[in-house]
Amino acid sequence: MASPEIEAALHSARALILADLTARDVADAAVVSLVEDAVTHRRWWLEQWPDGTEFVLGLVAQDVQDALLEAYGRWPLCEACAGDGDPHALSVEPELGPDPRWVCGKEGLIVAPVGKLT
Repeated sequence: MASPEIEAALHSARALILADLTARDVADAAVVSLVEDAVTHRRWWLEQWPDGTEFVLGLVAQDVQDALLEAYGRWPLCEACAGDGDPHALSVEPELGPDPRWVCGKEGLIVAPVGKLT
Protein backbone atom coordinates (compact mmCIF):
# COMPACT_ATOMS: atom_id res chain seq x y z
CA MET A 1 0.00 0.00 0.00
CA ALA A 2 1.20 3.50 -0.83
CA SER A 3 2.22 5.89 1.92
CA PRO A 4 -0.20 8.57 3.16
CA GLU A 5 1.90 11.25 1.41
CA ILE A 6 1.66 9.44 -1.92
CA GLU A 7 -2.08 8.91 -1.53
CA ALA A 8 -2.60 12.58 -0.61
CA ALA A 9 -0.63 13.72 -3.68
CA LEU A 10 -2.63 11.38 -5.94
CA HIS A 11 -5.99 12.44 -4.49
CA SER A 12 -5.06 16.08 -4.93
CA ALA A 13 -3.92 15.50 -8.53
CA ARG A 14 -7.15 13.63 -9.32
CA ALA A 15 -9.28 16.44 -7.88
CA LEU A 16 -7.40 19.21 -9.70
CA ILE A 17 -7.46 17.43 -13.06
CA LEU A 18 -11.16 16.73 -12.66
CA ALA A 19 -11.70 20.41 -11.89
CA ASP A 20 -9.99 21.36 -15.17
CA LEU A 21 -11.96 18.77 -17.13
CA THR A 22 -15.20 20.01 -15.55
CA ALA A 23 -14.32 23.65 -16.27
CA ARG A 24 -13.94 22.78 -19.96
CA ASP A 25 -17.07 20.55 -19.91
CA VAL A 26 -15.38 17.27 -20.85
CA ALA A 27 -15.62 15.29 -17.59
CA ASP A 28 -17.85 12.47 -18.81
CA ALA A 29 -17.56 8.91 -17.50
CA ALA A 30 -15.08 7.76 -20.17
CA VAL A 31 -12.81 10.73 -19.50
CA VAL A 32 -12.97 10.21 -15.74
CA SER A 33 -11.83 6.63 -16.42
CA LEU A 34 -8.79 8.03 -18.22
CA VAL A 35 -8.00 10.09 -15.12
CA GLU A 36 -8.29 7.00 -12.93
CA ASP A 37 -5.96 5.07 -15.24
CA ALA A 38 -3.40 7.90 -15.07
CA VAL A 39 -3.62 8.03 -11.28
CA THR A 40 -3.17 4.26 -11.02
CA HIS A 41 -0.10 4.43 -13.26
CA ARG A 42 1.40 7.29 -11.24
CA ARG A 43 0.73 5.46 -7.96
CA TRP A 44 3.09 2.75 -9.15
CA TRP A 45 5.57 5.41 -10.30
CA LEU A 46 5.49 7.15 -6.91
CA GLU A 47 5.96 3.86 -5.07
CA GLN A 48 9.20 3.50 -7.05
CA TRP A 49 10.22 7.16 -6.50
CA PRO A 50 8.49 8.58 -3.40
CA ASP A 51 10.38 11.89 -3.73
CA GLY A 52 8.37 12.59 -6.88
CA THR A 53 5.19 13.66 -5.08
CA GLU A 54 5.72 17.33 -5.95
CA PHE A 55 5.84 16.38 -9.66
CA VAL A 56 2.81 14.09 -9.81
CA LEU A 57 0.19 16.76 -10.59
CA GLY A 58 1.94 17.86 -13.78
CA LEU A 59 2.60 14.26 -14.79
CA VAL A 60 -1.02 13.20 -14.30
CA ALA A 61 -2.13 16.27 -16.29
CA GLN A 62 0.20 15.27 -19.13
CA ASP A 63 -0.94 11.63 -18.96
CA VAL A 64 -4.59 12.67 -19.21
CA GLN A 65 -3.80 15.10 -22.00
CA ASP A 66 -2.01 12.34 -23.95
CA ALA A 67 -4.85 9.87 -23.39
CA LEU A 68 -7.42 12.44 -24.52
CA LEU A 69 -5.39 13.20 -27.64
CA GLU A 70 -5.46 9.54 -28.62
CA ALA A 71 -9.15 9.05 -27.83
CA TYR A 72 -10.84 12.42 -28.45
CA GLY A 73 -8.48 15.11 -29.69
CA ARG A 74 -6.51 17.99 -28.26
CA TRP A 75 -7.31 19.18 -24.75
CA PRO A 76 -7.41 21.73 -23.25
CA LEU A 77 -7.70 24.04 -26.22
CA CYS A 78 -6.19 27.48 -25.89
CA GLU A 79 -9.06 29.93 -25.55
CA ALA A 80 -6.73 32.93 -25.64
CA CYS A 81 -5.98 32.20 -29.32
CA ALA A 82 -9.39 30.78 -30.21
CA GLY A 83 -10.14 33.45 -32.81
CA ASP A 84 -6.97 33.02 -34.86
CA GLY A 85 -8.16 29.95 -36.79
CA ASP A 86 -5.33 27.73 -35.48
CA PRO A 87 -6.77 25.69 -32.60
CA HIS A 88 -4.04 24.31 -30.39
CA ALA A 89 -3.79 22.71 -26.99
CA LEU A 90 -2.23 24.23 -23.93
CA SER A 91 0.82 22.48 -22.56
CA VAL A 92 1.92 21.72 -19.03
CA GLU A 93 5.00 23.57 -17.83
CA PRO A 94 7.33 22.70 -16.34
CA GLU A 95 7.28 19.24 -17.87
CA LEU A 96 8.77 17.82 -14.68
CA GLY A 97 8.60 20.21 -11.78
CA PRO A 98 6.50 21.60 -8.98
CA ASP A 99 3.60 24.02 -9.43
CA PRO A 100 2.61 23.02 -12.99
CA ARG A 101 0.60 25.43 -15.10
CA TRP A 102 -1.24 25.43 -18.41
CA VAL A 103 0.68 27.49 -20.96
CA CYS A 104 -0.06 28.64 -24.49
CA GLY A 105 3.11 27.64 -26.32
CA LYS A 106 2.23 29.83 -29.28
CA GLU A 107 2.05 33.07 -27.28
CA GLY A 108 4.14 32.04 -24.28
CA LEU A 109 1.20 32.93 -22.04
CA ILE A 110 0.57 31.31 -18.66
CA VAL A 111 -3.17 30.61 -18.77
CA ALA A 112 -3.74 29.03 -15.34
CA PRO A 113 -2.24 26.74 -12.75
CA VAL A 114 -3.19 23.11 -13.33
CA GLY A 115 -6.50 22.66 -11.55
CA LYS A 116 -7.62 26.27 -12.07
CA LEU A 117 -8.81 26.39 -15.70
CA THR A 118 -11.93 28.40 -16.31
